[in-house]
Amino acid sequence: MIALPIHNRTGQQVGTYEFDPVDLAAEVNRQLLHDVVVMYETNRRQGTVQTKSRGMVQGCKKKMYKQKGTGRARMGNKRTPIRRGGGHTFGKHPIDFRYRLPKKAVALATRMALLSKFLDNQVTVLDELAIATPKTKDVIALLKALGLSESSCLLTIETHDANVWKSARNIPTLSVSPASDLNAYDLLQRKMILVTKGALDLIRSGKFRAGKNPSEAKQAG
Repeated sequence: MIALPIHNRTGQQVGTYEFDPVDLAAEVNRQLLHDVVVMYETNRRQGTVQTKSRGMVQGCKKKMYKQKGTGRARMGNKRTPIRRGGGHTFGKHPIDFRYRLPKKAVALATRMALLSKFLDNQVTVLDELAIATPKTKDVIALLKALGLSESSCLLTIETHDANVWKSARNIPTLSVSPASDLNAYDLLQRKMILVTKGALDLIRSGKFRAGKNPSEAKQAG
């Protein structure tokens, strides 16, 4: 069993949260985490590189001069790759690098990444988080009270809250994610995890997706 202290917004302990790590995963498979992180990194590649081949550049297709009798080396048209302004021999074209691992494997990797944070004592549980109006200073004060202002942190809440997201978007070391959008990449990218009690209950119940692409999981302002 794991017993975690529950803190309020001022940093004081107001309770204890106990749960069995088996609720998340039986073990941490480093190879699976590696494969999933590589998948997310590969899916972030744009693949929009483009160069012109000899058939795409401007220039006459006619042979520049006859093959023999000039005393010069043989030469084709102006588009040849060996001339300045000619096309590339192996021109690069846009390519889609995206691929997807099985959903069950991605979901399991998400739970394993979260389990690794619990085992490394890198999780702080917050009783609740409600912000009436967007104010960055409120989130900064919260991080200082919990001792998380000096390290990168992932704030996990129950559902998308526009006020919370707007209050945290200007803090470079902090990112916000609803419990339903957690993925292994975001969990491993940040050192510390700040999760509300309600979000942790949702995670334990398994009510989160198989792990969205980090670029797709960004919340709109």
